[in-house]
Amino acid sequence: MKSLEGKWALITGSSRGIGQQVAIGLAERKCNIIVHGREKAHLNNTLNMLSKYKVKVHFVVGDLATEEGVNSVIKGVKTGSISLDILYNNAAIMNKWKPVWEITKQEWLETFQVNLFAMIALCNAFAPDMKKRGYGRIINVTSGIKDTPNLAPYSVSKAAVDKYTRDLAAELKETNVLVNCMDPGWLKTDLGGPKADHEVETVLPGALIPVLLDDNGPSGKLYSAQEFRDSKI
Repeated sequence: MKSLEGKWALITGSSRGIGQQVAIGLAERKCNIIVHGREKAHLNNTLNMLSKYKVKVHFVVGDLATEEGVNSVIKGVKTGSISLDILYNNAAIMNKWKPVWEITKQEWLETFQVNLFAMIALCNAFAPDMKKRGYGRIINVTSGIKDTPNLAPYSVSKAAVDKYTRDLAAELKETNVLVNCMDPGWLKTDLGGPKADHEVETVLPGALIPVLLDDNGPSGKLYSAQEFRDSKI
């Protein structure tokens, strides 16, 4: 098992679901964890789960739907004097199911704020320092959703995540800051719902593949967690 001992990872939206699984998977590899949620009370379950691992654990709070919340997350990391090595942009929201014609501009903006703009702000905050230090792993969670116009803001925001990821990877080419997308598959989470194809635990170990890449490895690529569900890494 590849060790990440001494590394620090921020996983957004890690109070539950995919983010919580990623936090546990990284802690198993001796990575220090920064847990994120909108409120401290939401993080207790994840923090309890992480307590059995011999790693350092920090937490930050902030609602990524607001500029103030995004800044709170950034400040929370930097106030802790942490040099971030891994940024796992997992947090996302989904708009309410309705005919595409009835989706308001406000709903489009709210979805893009959390799913794209907050992610970009976090990359802007931490990627330059990763570049200076010659090491970084940025993973942006995307989706394979298609042909679902009722959820157009969600699907279009994830398409924008894909394109931004490739652009950022080009900007960071040959710096050993690797930027990749991760599609977790349709999972039974609060976002995915009870009718989803897979249990949330199946996101591991595949969700860790883009974190565990060797130096100067692939960047600007898409990794599908479900393709690795039976792998030993």
